[in-house]
Amino acid sequence: MEKFIKFLEEHVMPIAGKIAEQRHLQAIRDGIILAMPLLIIGSVFLVLGFLPIPGYNEFMARTFGEQWLTKLLYPVGATFDLMALFVSFGVAYRLAEKYKVDALSAGAISVAAFLLATPFNVMFTPPGSKEVFTVGGAIPQALMGSKGMFVAMILAILSTEIYRKIIQKNIVIKMPDGVPPAVAKSFIALIPAFAVITVVWLLRLIIEQTSFQSIHNIISDILAAPLNSLGGSLGGALIAVMLVQLLWSTGLHGAAIVGGVMGPIWLSLMDQNRLAYQANPDALLPNVITQQFFDLWIYVGGSGATLSLVLIMILKARSKQMKSLGKLAIGAGIFNINEPITFGMPIVMNPILIIPFILTPITLVLVSYFAMKTGLVARPSGIAVPWTTPVIISGYLATGGKISGSILQLVNMVVAFIIYYPFFRIWDKQKLEEENDYAKMELATSKNAVAAGDN
Repeated sequence: MEKFIKFLEEHVMPIAGKIAEQRHLQAIRDGIILAMPLLIIGSVFLVLGFLPIPGYNEFMARTFGEQWLTKLLYPVGATFDLMALFVSFGVAYRLAEKYKVDALSAGAISVAAFLLATPFNVMFTPPGSKEVFTVGGAIPQALMGSKGMFVAMILAILSTEIYRKIIQKNIVIKMPDGVPPAVAKSFIALIPAFAVITVVWLLRLIIEQTSFQSIHNIISDILAAPLNSLGGSLGGALIAVMLVQLLWSTGLHGAAIVGGVMGPIWLSLMDQNRLAYQANPDALLPNVITQQFFDLWIYVGGSGATLSLVLIMILKARSKQMKSLGKLAIGAGIFNINEPITFGMPIVMNPILIIPFILTPITLVLVSYFAMKTGLVARPSGIAVPWTTPVIISGYLATGGKISGSILQLVNMVVAFIIYYPFFRIWDKQKLEEENDYAKMELATSKNAVAAGDN
């Protein structure tokens, strides 16, 4: 085990540290986070539209009319279906911040570049007709959502890189000192914005001469489809979880590092399930692996599924240190925050606890995947339940009101409890021996002090 720890320190930590500091990956991660509150809001309306209550649809139709569901889901369209726009602005904004240039202008230019690269054509079939028409001058809603997210991220990075290089070379229009700052910034952004728009415009013209027709088709065929296949597979999930746990074991935020790469893929898979669920709540959803699969079933209590470990500490610890830490960590653990355990126990660089810390999530991926793949448990419905939602509640909500989602979470907690328990007993025994040795030392010191006082 010492050789394994040494390998992590010498080979994994330097590489992972460089990845964690990579500004483009950080910008993608932080840009996606910008969209998450809106997706959660959209999910609330999605849940209200498909509550698993007998007679609910009939009651709502009588009360609010036959079109009640369509009207209720308006906020879903304004959040999920515009995800790429939010990501386009967010990624550019965060990347510009890291370059210390005007982030607001960078975000606006990125959105303009994304819309410019998107063909404003929508395929339309009139009711009762089999003929398909192409409607021009309409923004395709599908490309504003998860389908356009990869293009949004790529163009956000490209536009911001062009923008910041021109700014840093001082090729800008400067206004006199008396001009208001907001006006001055808009003129500073004029030349960089013109350059970005021109580059993207030329790129679109060139692509339209090929069989791809648009950059969206290129990304979908070359990048998005293979990545979705990898990210949505059991093998891809196991590799991702192993990397997350290895990085955490060295003290690096594995979820943030791996999520910066895989997050867009899992978010796209989540939205595919959301669209299928919205069309038919009873249909078999296309994906098992989504963002919620990891957040709510694999990482119960945080990375490593450490809520079970906290319960072991409270129920089985013999050392005062572990018992106290368990009581302190249970509140955070219920909301899937486990830094008190990861760094307080610690698990980081701990040769005893690293083994179950890596083994547990891998086991839970296998258990959860096959439970959902075989139909024993409902798949994630695409509802963006916050990762801080407590266990049982989150499983119920994320599966669209299926109790099987909550039951699987409980099963996973039991599995994690079983895996962690023998390793915890070894660690707890060491802590108890340390406490006993310290108590003996304190007693000996006290006796010596008394003896010295008597003399």
